[in-house]
Amino acid sequence: MKRTSDSTTHVIGMIPARWASTRFPGKPLHIIAGKPLIQHVWERCQKCSQLDSIIVATDDDRIAKIANSFGANTVITSPNHPTGTDRLAEALKNLPHPTHIINIQGDEPMIEPSLIDQLASSLTEDPHLEMTTAANEISDPKLIADPNIVKVVLKHNNEALYFSRSPLPFSRENSPQLKFYRHKGIYGYRRNFLEQFVHWKPSPLELAESLEQLRALENGARIKVIITNDESGGIDTLDQANELESLLNAKS
Repeated sequence: MKRTSDSTTHVIGMIPARWASTRFPGKPLHIIAGKPLIQHVWERCQKCSQLDSIIVATDDDRIAKIANSFGANTVITSPNHPTGTDRLAEALKNLPHPTHIINIQGDEPMIEPSLIDQLASSLTEDPHLEMTTAANEISDPKLIADPNIVKVVLKHNNEALYFSRSPLPFSRENSPQLKFYRHKGIYGYRRNFLEQFVHWKPSPLELAESLEQLRALENGARIKVIITNDESGGIDTLDQANELESLLNAKS
């Protein structure tokens, strides 16, 4: 985890991890193949070459204690944040050096380190880019129609036009070159943009779709979308955790 950086640029990977979860309380500390879930994510981040540091931002002393035990740096935040983005913004108040932030979901233990590096590079190479994220192409009609799968519609330059839980774009006529993209829940921000973002009120589209990235679009932000073949997803249920454990044990 070493990036060639100048004195004015500091890229931090931040992993938000909260204890409370409707479907899976205590999820970050659930043991998978001998390690807590949060440790799997942190170890993937250690393989990145474009991060200067990594922080676990958590609302719970139990998570912080375990994270510290395997070598992670932690910041304790309020348990009352509505989103992981708000949690990161609070954590940043005590971290003066980071200029760019990569928000890495704490329940995606198979995230590709190269994807994290791509998001970091896209931000540091374009001084006018405020925000970046990722998506992968999908073709399964069931996934396209599933409201739990967030879709993103792109411009020609791979900047986001819109995010939706609906199957967008709607295919009224045959369009041979039309592609559907599944949004991945990883984000990169310039620090000043993130600090501004959390002071904006939730926007009408955001509230309708329950997608906070729409707040950025409604306020005129540019969001670069990295197209990836990484189809790894998050762990939302105990069954998914057990499936991953079987996969990891089979590889070992």
